Amino acid sequence: MPKIKVIIPAYNEQDSIASVIKDIPEIVDEVIVVNNNSTDHTVINAKRAGATVLTENNKGYGYACLKGMDYIAKQTQKPDIIVFLDGDYSDYPEELTKVVAPILNDNIDFVIGSRVKRLREGGSMTPQQVFGNWLATFLMSLFFGAKFTDLGPFRAIKYNKLLGLKMEDKTYGWTVEMQLKAIKQKLTYIEVPVRYKQRIGVSKVSGTVKGTIFAGFKILGWIFKYSFKK
Repeated sequence: MPKIKVIIPAYNEQDSIASVIKDIPEIVDEVIVVNNNSTDHTVINAKRAGATVLTENNKGYGYACLKGMDYIAKQTQKPDIIVFLDGDYSDYPEELTKVVAPILNDNIDFVIGSRVKRLREGGSMTPQQVFGNWLATFLMSLFFGAKFTDLGPFRAIKYNKLLGLKMEDKTYGWTVEMQLKAIKQKLTYIEVPVRYKQRIGVSKVSGTVKGTIFAGFKILGWIFKYSFKK
C-alpha cells in the first residue's frame, strides 16, 4: 500500500479534533495535527486520539501546513501521498479514500475535495465563502483556463509533486497558492465531490469580518500575482 500521511492544522479545535482523527480511514500511515497556538485542550485531545502532535507558534494556516511538511521532510521514509484536512469536523474524514482514489487508480497528481452544493449541509458555508470560492475559481478559469470549482481544504497530492510546488504562503492564501502552482507546473488534477457539514465551533476565517477580508485579499493577491507572472 502507498504510504499516506494526513496534515491537520488546528487552532482551538478541542471539541472536534478527536472525532476528525477517529474517522480517518486505517489506510493512513500517520495523522499529524499541527497545534497552531491553541489555548484549549486541542493538544491533549489530539494526542489521546492517537495523532502525532506538533506545535507551530506562528499563527496562520500556511505556517501550520509548512510545519507538518518540515516534520515529514526529516523522516527517513517519505510518504507517497499527503492529505490536508481541517480539524473542525466540517468534512467527512472517512471520504479520504474517495479523495485519494484518483491518485491511486489513475495516477492523478492532485485532487481537490469539492464541496458541491448538492452535498452541502444548509448553512455549512457562509455567503461570503460561497461568493469567494466562485470569484476565485472564475478568475482562475479566466486567466489560466483552470477547471477548479472550489478552494476546498480537503485535498490530496503526491508528495514529490507537493515538494515541487515550493509552497510559501503562511496564512489564508495556502489553498489557492497550491492550485495556482499546480496549474503553472501542469500537474494533472481533478475534483471529487465531497459532503460538507456545519463545523464545530466558530470559523477563524469566515466567522470574523477581519478574517474574511484578509483571506479575500490574500486569495485575490495570489491570483493577480500569477496572472502577470511569466
